[in-house]
Formats: sequence, structure tokens, C-alpha cells
Amino acid sequence: MATWRKVAQGLISAATLAAAGPALAAPTAASLFYERALMTAADASCRLFAPPVAASLAAAKAQARGAALRSGADAASLQALEARAAATAQTAGCGSPDIALAATRVRSAFDGYARLDAMRYPGDTAEWFAQRPADDGLSHWRLSQRTRFGWDVMVFGLAGRGPARPLMAVASFADGARPYGARLILRDVARTMGPYLDTREADLNGRIPLDGRLPPASASRVFNAEALSPAGSDLRPADLDDGWAFRFPAAASDALAALDPRESVAVEFLFAGDGGDETRTAYVEVGDFVAGRAFQSLGRALVQR
Repeated sequence: MATWRKVAQGLISAATLAAAGPALAAPTAASLFYERALMTAADASCRLFAPPVAASLAAAKAQARGAALRSGADAASLQALEARAAATAQTAGCGSPDIALAATRVRSAFDGYARLDAMRYPGDTAEWFAQRPADDGLSHWRLSQRTRFGWDVMVFGLAGRGPARPLMAVASFADGARPYGARLILRDVARTMGPYLDTREADLNGRIPLDGRLPPASASRVFNAEALSPAGSDLRPADLDDGWAFRFPAAASDALAALDPRESVAVEFLFAGDGGDETRTAYVEVGDFVAGRAFQSLGRALVQR
């Protein structure tokens, strides 16, 4: 599909685009995914790159995969492309001069990208904001998406300090209501063949609202929040006076990463009412969660070594 020299040149251009932050162009998404998969496979076999560059390449590969899916490619075709990339890398071998040339160019292109402190990953209706904050002993949002549901506000994503970066939701309720719990609802990939995208709800531009991107209850998986506490100022947005923080199990982050970027997940906040439980629901676009998680996976101190 591409020579090693063309792969290197394409990745340099792609790294420049990624650093600038725009969405990947649909016509080139599948080819960019192939190029990044090829270099990722070569790195796995030959250990071509230092951890910061390898992590940046992994993030770029995930971003290209998401762009390809949003542009109409199916998961099976991308899996076939990835297998082809792995076979090509294995056939070339680590002693190939073309691999060495491609690795040098990729290393140069992604070195600056690896040193970025933050990246934005725009989606159809929302964006993920990924950060590599300093390891100062304080909790920070590492990857977050903010959404408003009714009069209420939620920030959702990966937060914490050091290597512990659990999936969390911080919500502020305009009427001062106090929830007693929360649950994350998403598609169960073990019981489904792909995403549920209700095109009947699409607008004139073909955009499906987030509540039309969820599976039925019979195909869903639920993670209950394992901890609840008042949200501290380190995780609560500056424009909110109060809020509640919910921590989800570690497996929830991997379950979210396994979804199609076109999907959404729901966070239901639970309140005790006179007639039984009441819920308020916030929706999160899956988007480039995997790319953002890869980007923030290395701390700033390691990146700057």
C-alpha cells in the first residue's frame, strides 16, 4: 500500500497536522491508519522508538482509526489493514535500510509532538481535552470531556495523580440536589456485533444525537460508581461552586476504550425520591478517547527527559 519512504513522509505530515489539532481528512484516514499501524508494528518488533515517541505514535494511530471509522470504514477492514501492516513490517525485517530511514523521519516528526503538554480531540458534538500535567502530587484531569445536561454540568474522564488515573465523573447540580450514586452505561462488546447508531434520529447533516448512539438495555453493560465524595477544587471547574465526584472501577476505562468512536455512553446520577429513585442522565461521546488516553499516559517529566 505504501513504500517505507512514503510511509515516513506521510507520518511527518500527519504529525504536523496532529500537533496543529485539526480533524484528519476523511479521504486519507484509512491510509494514515495503515502507515501508523505499519510503524507501530515495526517498533514492536525492532524497538525503534523511545517511550514518549512510541506513545505519541500509538495515540496518532488510534486517532487515525477513529477518523477512518467516522469516514465510513468498517472495523473488519481496518483490522485487515492492521494485519497487513504487521505482515509487511515482519517481512522487511529490522535490518532494512528503509525501516531505518522511516524510523529516523518518524522519530524527528513525533519528537515535538511527544513534548506537547496538551491536545484537543474534536468529535461530532464534543471534544476530549488531554493533558500531561506536572507530577506535583495534586490530582488533575488528564483526559476530560465537559457536557451540560439540563441545568446541570458534568466533567467526565481520567483524573488523579501519578500512575493512578481512574475514570471519574464530577457533576454539579443547579438545584443543589445530592445524589447517592451514579452508574456508567455502555455497549457490551461481548454481546454485540458493533455500535448501535439510530440513523432515524439524524439531523439534515447526518449527525445522530448522543442519546441515539446507545444500545438497548439488553445489550448494555453497567458499571456502578465505587466511590462518592464532594468534589475538590482540583477537579471541579473554576466556574462551579460545588459538585460531587464519582470514581468508577478500573475495568470501566478499558470497556470505554473498546467502543467505536461514533458511539456514546450514559452516566446516570441517582437520587432518592418520595416515589422511588430518580435519575438524571448525561451523555458522553466516545470519540477519540483511546487516542487521548494514549497521549496522557506518559507524564511530563518522562517526556522531557
